[in-house]
Amino acid sequence: MFCPKCGTENETSSQFCSSCGFQLKGSSSVTPQPTIIIYAGFWRRFVATLIDGIILTIGGAVIGAIIGGIIGFVLGALETDMDTIQVVAGVTGYIIGTVLNWLYFTLLESSSKQATLGKMAIGIIVTDLNGSRISFGKANGRYWGKIVSTIILLIGFIMAGFTQKKQALHDIMARTLVVKK
Repeated sequence: MFCPKCGTENETSSQFCSSCGFQLKGSSSVTPQPTIIIYAGFWRRFVATLIDGIILTIGGAVIGAIIGGIIGFVLGALETDMDTIQVVAGVTGYIIGTVLNWLYFTLLESSSKQATLGKMAIGIIVTDLNGSRISFGKANGRYWGKIVSTIILLIGFIMAGFTQKKQALHDIMARTLVVKK
């Protein structure tokens, strides 16, 4: 299917043009009005990330305190030395923190809301290149792609301020967009 606005060829199932964001199909028998996709830029995404960071820090602290207390109690009752307790608590905390972050981003971005709580607060969502909800697998790839965006001195995140569709490196890798709702 070719976009009537810019002429770009798109998949027949596409709702929006992958090039200009023009709405290709309407959901009713009435002729659809053109809908332009507004890509979420760097600063919107940055604020959403700050909100998510605060939520995850508070949630992680609560969960960490509960699990850390349990580990400390059990290992203390077994008369384990303090160095071992600290190592076990540290490793357990790292694993729980990683799983908590992964599930938070992956489950929420692939949900019907298509956004984390931070993104919801700012009014942005994650979609595939056709404007549709992303799968758990795609959200998973997007999450782990953030490691690449991070290890190259955060340049992967900064790219969202300079690419045509405001995509960060992990968005390009996962073939996703972050757009205004």
